[in-house]
Amino acid sequence: MRNYFNYFTEIEERFQQRRGSLLMLSTLDWALIETWREAGIPLETVLRGIDNAFDKHDERTRRSTGRMRKVNGLGWCAQSVMEAVEQAMEAAIGTASAGEPEQPVDSGFESERVAIYLEQNATMLEAAKLKPPADDVGRETAVRLRALAAGLRVDPSMRLEDLDRTLSVLEEKIFAGLLTAADEDELTGLREQASRELAPYRGKMQAVQIKQIQQQFLQKKLLEARNLPRLSLFYMSLG
Repeated sequence: MRNYFNYFTEIEERFQQRRGSLLMLSTLDWALIETWREAGIPLETVLRGIDNAFDKHDERTRRSTGRMRKVNGLGWCAQSVMEAVEQAMEAAIGTASAGEPEQPVDSGFESERVAIYLEQNATMLEAAKLKPPADDVGRETAVRLRALAAGLRVDPSMRLEDLDRTLSVLEEKIFAGLLTAADEDELTGLREQASRELAPYRGKMQAVQIKQIQQQFLQKKLLEARNLPRLSLFYMSLG
């Protein structure tokens, strides 16, 4: 597993640095980062896209005779990030070297640390007050997380890629339970909020990406409202 231990925080820091002033990322911004992570976009590619977007903005600012609008959201960089992805893919064609052994890389995910992380998430799920059917899903997931932690201690060589895929499936089950249990007014309000916040960036994103961000936004808000954890190993650095 490639270690994107600081995937979220490094993107936030680069955006703030290029913007030139502190601006906390919104829930929508975090949802956008999550779609990049799930798509497997390397951190360096995202950072390059952010730099390219601000380079173009700075150049337009220098040429402009009027006052340029300040960049107020990460979504403004979305199109540039996707362009950086395309450039990276083109550059990779024909450059892969065959027969060279890969150097071992320390993933940074020590087995005991991962086991503790799983148990902490299990504790949060056990403490949550959820409505049916989310309550049953929460309890079942907590049991599963503790079993995974115990298994990791017995076999520290467990593939973290496989573990993270399992955690993603468990999280999807939790989200499905929360959606079923949520009040109609809550879901309607969250979807309207996501739509409002996405409005300035719709011209810079594809329809599929907008749908993914809306889904991530809804998921993040539902989890936050119930003090539930994200399960993926990528969130260890945020805990």
